Amino acid sequence: MCFYLSKETLYFAEKLISMTRRENLICLFLLVICLIPNFVEAQAWNFVKDKDGIKIYTRKEPGNSIKSFKGVTDIYAPMEKVCNLIGNVKNLDWWDKNLKEIRVLEYEKNKRAQYYLIYNAPWPITDRDLCVEAIIKDDPVTGTRTIVATPLPNVIPKRPDCVRIEHYWQSWTLQPTGKGYVHAILEGYVDPAGSVPDWIYNMVITDTPYKVMQGAKKYLEAK
Repeated sequence: MCFYLSKETLYFAEKLISMTRRENLICLFLLVICLIPNFVEAQAWNFVKDKDGIKIYTRKEPGNSIKSFKGVTDIYAPMEKVCNLIGNVKNLDWWDKNLKEIRVLEYEKNKRAQYYLIYNAPWPITDRDLCVEAIIKDDPVTGTRTIVATPLPNVIPKRPDCVRIEHYWQSWTLQPTGKGYVHAILEGYVDPAGSVPDWIYNMVITDTPYKVMQGAKKYLEAK
């Protein structure tokens, strides 16, 4: 959980150091008041659409014009089958068709993976590349699996024919429901960098979670 600290918040924090106990309590109350709107802003997801059983949301991040995204769906498949697909870099058939190259750098089943991707961008946009590390964790009590992917810097040299994506994160949360379904949540943020205007990117950002989750559902629910 992250808090966005405004200038006003930092001002009150500095004052706490030099005040009496009574003044500290008053200032602490004001500090909490300053945090609340920032916290709510950071946590509010806006519903965009519900298509094919996939709910899509976006969220405006504080201090950033690029929106993050979230997709939510239920997949009718055993948990083991879902986990064997999502987070397993050896099962790539359902990945984005715009991927020009996928190179697995390191892989430990059910633990971690490192891989390098090149996205084939439509003309006249320059191709994008990305180096990623994904960490897999399982909750032994609930059976929930989380997969968190973040950029892996200084591993693959930058290419002159690609724009490197450096600001990125993505997470999967997979939770068995006990009714034959797995409740899946996909969240993420991508700064495409380069010359793509933020407003154009925000118009198409909802396609990312929808296409990814649609591909996973189609693959996993196939008879």
